[in-house]
Amino acid sequence: MSLREAREAREALEAERAGALARIAGLERELASALEAAAEGTADDEHDPEGSTTAFERAQVSAVLEQVRTRLSALEDALARVGEPGFGTCEVCGRAIAPGRLAARPWATRCVECAGRSSRGG
Repeated sequence: MSLREAREAREALEAERAGALARIAGLERELASALEAAAEGTADDEHDPEGSTTAFERAQVSAVLEQVRTRLSALEDALARVGEPGFGTCEVCGRAIAPGRLAARPWATRCVECAGRSSRGG
């Protein structure tokens, strides 16, 4: 990986990290607000004919929050590795990860082929 590619990867990772941190802060505020409303007894947890229960909505926010935290962890790991030997190399087959894949997913640790095999259970 060239110095320019490493710099571009670091910039992309830092932008993704900033977005993830902002998303986490928003989700944490949303969850805290919902929990506060439930504690005050103002949240009606009965089915709303227009939507889902507040408990279901809290569970959804919690699940998304966990996903974003997992993504943040992957981003921080990638930031620690960017510029190091092996960054941009597939951890399974050892081939270079395509620049397009790294542009789209700068935290990727597997090439498209190995990631596809992994997701198919192969």
